[in-house]
Amino acid sequence: MDRKVAGIGPRSVLLGLYHGVPLTSRGEGYNLVLPDKISIYQESIEAVCSSDDEMREEIRKTVLHELGHYFGIDDDRLHELGMG
Repeated sequence: MDRKVAGIGPRSVLLGLYHGVPLTSRGEGYNLVLPDKISIYQESIEAVCSSDDEMREEIRKTVLHELGHYFGIDDDRLHELGMG
């Protein structure tokens, strides 16, 4: 399901996903909604990392990437900022 939400295919690796409405898309009527959430996918991160230190760094990068989405930054801009 998360792959469908993220708009990625079965061969792509999904490390994390922001669930919510970005701050830049919230209007006056934004209320009574569930809290935003960031999901981190352990198996995917373990699959792309070869050490504990590498996993810690990948988790840090993934959380920062997803926080970028919370602030309304799209993937292209995140890549430009080195957070892709």
